[in-house]
Amino acid sequence: MFDQEEIDRIRERREQWTEETLESTLDHRGERQNRFATVSNHEVDRLYTPDDIAELDYEDDLGFPGEPPYTRGPYPTMYRGRTWTMRQFAGFGTAEETNERFHYLIDQGQTGLSTAFDMPSLMGIDSDHRMSQGEVGKEGVAVDTLRDMEILFDGIDIGEVSTSFTINPSAAVIYAMYIALADQQGVPRDEIRGTLQNDMLKEFIAQKEWVVPPQPSLEVVTDTIEFAVEETPKFHPVSISGYHIREAGSTAAQEAAFTLADGFAYVEDCLDRGLDVDEFAPLLSFFFNSHNSIFEEVAKFRASRRIYARVMEEWYDAERDESKRLKFHTQTAGQSLTAQQPLNNIVRVTIQALAGVFGGTQSLHTNSFDEALALPTEKAVRVALRTQQIIAEESGAADIVDPMGGSFAIEKLTNEMEAQITAYLEEIQEMGDGSIRDGVLDGIEQGYFQREIQDSSYEYQQRVERGEEVVVGVNEFTIEEDTSPEILEIDETTRDRQLERLERVKRERDDEAVEAALAALSDAIPTNENVMPYIVDAVKTYATMGEIMQVFEDHHGAYQEELSPV
Repeated sequence: MFDQEEIDRIRERREQWTEETLESTLDHRGERQNRFATVSNHEVDRLYTPDDIAELDYEDDLGFPGEPPYTRGPYPTMYRGRTWTMRQFAGFGTAEETNERFHYLIDQGQTGLSTAFDMPSLMGIDSDHRMSQGEVGKEGVAVDTLRDMEILFDGIDIGEVSTSFTINPSAAVIYAMYIALADQQGVPRDEIRGTLQNDMLKEFIAQKEWVVPPQPSLEVVTDTIEFAVEETPKFHPVSISGYHIREAGSTAAQEAAFTLADGFAYVEDCLDRGLDVDEFAPLLSFFFNSHNSIFEEVAKFRASRRIYARVMEEWYDAERDESKRLKFHTQTAGQSLTAQQPLNNIVRVTIQALAGVFGGTQSLHTNSFDEALALPTEKAVRVALRTQQIIAEESGAADIVDPMGGSFAIEKLTNEMEAQITAYLEEIQEMGDGSIRDGVLDGIEQGYFQREIQDSSYEYQQRVERGEEVVVGVNEFTIEEDTSPEILEIDETTRDRQLERLERVKRERDDEAVEAALAALSDAIPTNENVMPYIVDAVKTYATMGEIMQVFEDHHGAYQEELSPV
């Protein structure tokens, strides 16, 4: 970007500035702390100049938006063409309550739906299971059968709306229910749009929701990808998620590295299945966290795009542009929200949302200010949505493609982030003797990822305890009498109403058809057939989530984590 003569002149001028201007200021005033670092504890310099990015090659490392390596964005016009999808997470109680919230959000201008499920649904058990007591509808919507899905989308044309489903062990069942609903509504399967999280590798690394062991879990994810290629080509069957890795306490570099490793593991598994990389890769989507250190987050997003484009082409022989574009959803950092002075969270979320926009996200969820206390109220979720709308319509942030591109600091941080991520990827690949997939699976079994995240999380908390990391309202700028917003209360009759519907569905369905469908699924599992057609058949008989997942558990056993000693 600069010739050597210019670099040498700038380097000389910086030395002069340091000796004549900076040092006299430091002698007189000093700086407020000895070390400045990001939330991930990555030290940042006082000043960046062209000397910091002297090795940067514009064409190879940056290029132009919509062209490899996509550092500056996956699409040429970015938000000048259309803004990111505003996809607020919603779900609580029974399908009726969540359907009402869906309609409310659509009326307020939301452009995509995102579904939160309760813990029993996430774990693949029914609301009448003994382990479900106290959890039905509490942290998301309860979905036991296709009947719940029918109510959840009552009055919503799923051919016109894009819907995201945040669910993992039982994701294939929810996917099957959505397909069955499309069939009911007369929406062609190849027209439905949305995203299934369905990232089981991340579950074993960070979020810890599973039913069967890692290898059979991976096989089902690959089944959903293979099925989507043929049946639902506009629907993303997996959202490879770093969000929960970051929420568990990872650094930004670890989040990106482990997420990309999971993504490449799915690519390798699909290739081993015999799928064409240029057919399935465009359906892969990603999901990242956006934390408080705005420049670090922008660098993380840009570096991840660059690495993904190069790896997909050089390692996996991808040819189509769509196969090399890293497309991702972003959610602001839940772990950054504080119960103390919760209105402060509006500011945190705004900063984090800006990082996602400056980093080129394709869709965005902004957390509500009261989510450290409970599921969001309508008032809080409206403020969160309005935050996105103000950024999009009033700030000018959406008017320039990659507005931070070319900043000496951003480009240096992007290069540093790329180096850290690449080092992790090489280590994981080495663990798998050249295979990222095998390295990820071995790393899960050996506790490699868990230890890396645990160490980072512990170090961060220690910095907070020592006061090195300021959390406004928690360890600095505290007040004695805190604000207490109204919080969302879950109706105590939720469980009773859900159990009543479940019992009615079981009473009215054709038991012989249910048994036949479950038996067919059971027969298919050991043959290595794609299980998705059988799950779709089963949900159409109103077989329950728990009944279907029990078939997999009967074949593979229930997984229990046993980490190897360090």
